[in-house]
Amino acid sequence: MSLKDEWDRLDSETRSWLLENPGCLVLPHAMSARISKAAHEDIDHDQHGQAVLSRADHDFIREKAEAAGTIRVPATDHQFFDTAAVPVIRRWPSGKLAGTPPDEARQDQSI
Repeated sequence: MSLKDEWDRLDSETRSWLLENPGCLVLPHAMSARISKAAHEDIDHDQHGQAVLSRADHDFIREKAEAAGTIRVPATDHQFFDTAAVPVIRRWPSGKLAGTPPDEARQDQSI
C-alpha cells in the first residue's frame, strides 16, 4: 500500500493529522486503523497495530505538508522532529535579560 495511491480516499481529519505530523515514521494505532479502513489494499501493522511508513510515504507526506504550508523546511535539511529553532536570549553584561527596561536595570544594580 502506498499513501500516495490512497491519499484521495482518506478522510480530511486523517489527512490533516498526517500533514501536521510530517516527521512521524510510525503511525499510531488509531491512525493506522483509519487508513486501513479507507484503503483498498491491506496495510502492514506491527504487533501493536502501528504501521511503519516507507521512505516513499514519508517523502510524499513531507511534500504535501510543504505544499500546504504546515512546514517550511527544505527536504535536504534534516531536523529532529521538525522542531522550530530555539530562540536566543541575550544578556546584558550585568546579567540582566536584554528585554529589561533600562530604568529597572539601573534600580536593581544600585541595590
